[in-house]
Amino acid sequence: MQSKCINMHKAERLLIIEKLIEVENISSQEELLKKLRRKGVDITQATLSRNLRQLGAGRIADGSGGYRYMLPGRPVQLNTGIRLNVIPVITDIVDAKDLLVIKTLPGNASNTALFIDSAARYEIAGTIAGDDTILVIPRSGINLSQLHVCLEMILPGLHEQIKRR
Repeated sequence: MQSKCINMHKAERLLIIEKLIEVENISSQEELLKKLRRKGVDITQATLSRNLRQLGAGRIADGSGGYRYMLPGRPVQLNTGIRLNVIPVITDIVDAKDLLVIKTLPGNASNTALFIDSAARYEIAGTIAGDDTILVIPRSGINLSQLHVCLEMILPGLHEQIKRR
């Protein structure tokens, strides 16, 4: 059964590539191309190579003598078992025209913005932080829906946590 290829925007394709790299142990561009095509993403090897560079993806040793793709800026499980979690300090997310405003507990905006920026996401041009407010500025061509998906990838469970408050 042949899957139907879908025409999509670059940001959507980058999200799919990123998700595959995060969820699966992918060791080569060829393997990634096959997985993308199975998902209906029509892409050439040259485009995939450019997209991987834009995402900052690189291959690292997988611990079993092989390599796997990894994305920069992802929370890394330290041998101490400590992981940074900024979700508890975020109190609200507000759509503001083509921008997002993130509200935090007082004194927490700067660290939260730094965490978001360090994810090095293509969709986010940058953030501006005050004491308890962060302005998230998307790149050209990125809509609010894509920005929300991007935030959810950086901070899994964020939107669900905000809904509970």
